[in-house]
Amino acid sequence: MKKVMLFLMLFSVNLFAAPVNVNKASAEEISEALKGIGLKKGKAIVSYRKKNGAFSSVDELINVKGIGPKTISDNKADIKFGKKKKSKKSKK
Repeated sequence: MKKVMLFLMLFSVNLFAAPVNVNKASAEEISEALKGIGLKKGKAIVSYRKKNGAFSSVDELINVKGIGPKTISDNKADIKFGKKKKSKKSKK
């Protein structure tokens, strides 16, 4: 019976986990989608993104306070970026 309950618990966690675009998602969406990321770290990701622009690779997340290599490794498959917008510069 314990094995069945454990299986159901593990299956239900994976059922709700979905990839998240860290360049568009809210802090709440990030914290719900990624393992080891609570609301505080989710807010730190959004704050960093607002100050520094969109992330272009998973390795850039290491620059966010509280995000370490293990967190990145644990979530690599669930972190998405979407297309990075090019800045519009005026031509002379």
